[in-house]
Amino acid sequence: MILSGKKIQACMGKEIIIYPFDPKRINPNSYNLTLNRELLVYENDLLDMKRPNPVQKLLIPENGLLLEPNRLYLGRTNEFTRTDCYVPMLEGRSSTGRLGLFVHVTAGFGDVGFAGCWTLEIFCVQPVVIYPDVEICQISYYDIDGEYDLYQSKKYQNSREIRPSQMFMDFEAKE
Repeated sequence: MILSGKKIQACMGKEIIIYPFDPKRINPNSYNLTLNRELLVYENDLLDMKRPNPVQKLLIPENGLLLEPNRLYLGRTNEFTRTDCYVPMLEGRSSTGRLGLFVHVTAGFGDVGFAGCWTLEIFCVQPVVIYPDVEICQISYYDIDGEYDLYQSKKYQNSREIRPSQMFMDFEAKE
């Protein structure tokens, strides 16, 4: 079952951490998260899952940054979130989706126990100008049923910066 906005607010500082938190961004069943001004783009057109892929940093100026179609941008939320008893889910806001802007290409489902700023996989279908600190996505929380282990990953846990793919670590662990 999904938590209501009122339940999210009642859990703030206890079962749910969102920092910084602004009560004006509570929705009926979610909370709006904002876009940090820093982005990363991969330097190479060909990416290799078995290796770290070099990235270049971009900063979104106050007057906006034009995103190009068919290019993956990695961004992050300004907010650090944590919950040890609910499953977080990240979705794009309908207002961003209606601009053809996807903010998490595949990884919107979080794990119970995840703590950190969310890395966003940003992709647009046509050119679009984005701005820093815009409410770009929303987080919602779901109950979890049954016994569970908390998320513990050396790749992404407690991140406060954009994390490009760390999939190469999965291959290293197998060797």
